[in-house]
Amino acid sequence: MKTSIDQLAVLGGAPAFAEPLHVGRPNVGDRAAFAARLDEMFDRHWLTNDGVCVRELESRIANFLGVRHCMLVCNGTVALQVMAAACGMTGEVIMPSFTFIATAHALAWQGVKPVFCDVDPATHNIDPAKVESLITDATTGILGVHVWGRACDVDALDAIARRRGLVLAFDAAHAFACSHQGRMIGGFGSAETFSFHATKFFNSFEGGAITTNDDAVAERCRLMRNFGFSGLDHVVSLGLNGKMSEASAAMGLTNLDSLSSFIEVNARNYAWYREGLGDIPGLQLADYRAGERSNFQYVVVEVDPVVAGLTRDDLSEVLHAENVLARRYFYPGCHCMAPYEAEYCGRGLLPATEQLTKRTLSLPTGTSVDEDDIRTVSALIRLSLGESGALADRMGWARRTS
Repeated sequence: MKTSIDQLAVLGGAPAFAEPLHVGRPNVGDRAAFAARLDEMFDRHWLTNDGVCVRELESRIANFLGVRHCMLVCNGTVALQVMAAACGMTGEVIMPSFTFIATAHALAWQGVKPVFCDVDPATHNIDPAKVESLITDATTGILGVHVWGRACDVDALDAIARRRGLVLAFDAAHAFACSHQGRMIGGFGSAETFSFHATKFFNSFEGGAITTNDDAVAERCRLMRNFGFSGLDHVVSLGLNGKMSEASAAMGLTNLDSLSSFIEVNARNYAWYREGLGDIPGLQLADYRAGERSNFQYVVVEVDPVVAGLTRDDLSEVLHAENVLARRYFYPGCHCMAPYEAEYCGRGLLPATEQLTKRTLSLPTGTSVDEDDIRTVSALIRLSLGESGALADRMGWARRTS
């Protein structure tokens, strides 16, 4: 791509992409197979309430992950709520702030206080070394998040939980089809949850799942997602309407059939980004562990403003002007959002988290992105950072370093 800094759209040139290039554009499997499943659903006159598609998808996911139980629900947030209640989380639960806000909200909605823990700046996951000091008499659990699909330090967290008598569970929204030490994520701790939202590489339109090897936890989850009903008219626990519809499960089955091809595309895209961005000073591409299975769902760069000469937000502004709709993740951190900021934000309690929220940027990938797109995005980033001084001067930026 032969582009000069004067041709960037942010400086008045034409955008590099005529149509926006999105993060999280949905992957869709075989539409004819999906339509056939819908026809069968209509023929059965069974649209919800643990129908044929839901039960098949639960069985196939449990098999794929090597777990005893998979309970499908209507979305990932409800999965977190039901899991927290089924696992007996009350009082305070320690979790990272560097996650999507739903992780914190799901606890707070249950009357559980999220206690935010800092992350390891190298892994972007909750830092076990920081967990122990946050445990109080009110602490009942630890909720880890496998950020970017890269597993938490499961062993260290498990050791703390066992020693202190705490529940350990995981938000695995990013980690479907990923592994830790050769074992599929989904069977660690008391339970784990997944999101099958349309923006995830594997989606069921909207949806989520709770997976566990604990029979008692599974039984409580099944009750809670269906109003607490045991049988037709016997309510034995509190519950809500968290069931997945047959149409969503049909989409899930269709996309599960294409799972390997989605992962292959993501891995290929990631390799092209690594080739295009791998040696730029001040830019670090989040990597995936060799020897582990990964979905390669996220292509995340971390921008060091001192070395790069531009901040993450400056780079994001350039890309958006070029119709590359990169996303800031997870900005500004759960602890700086309205329900939680009074206790945490601005107090310097989570320095690694606050640095990451200012530096990380997620780039477009998935089946709607091809090699030419990625080479163009990489060239734009290389150009922006390679001529960062000139760009900052032209844009009136103050060479921000924070």
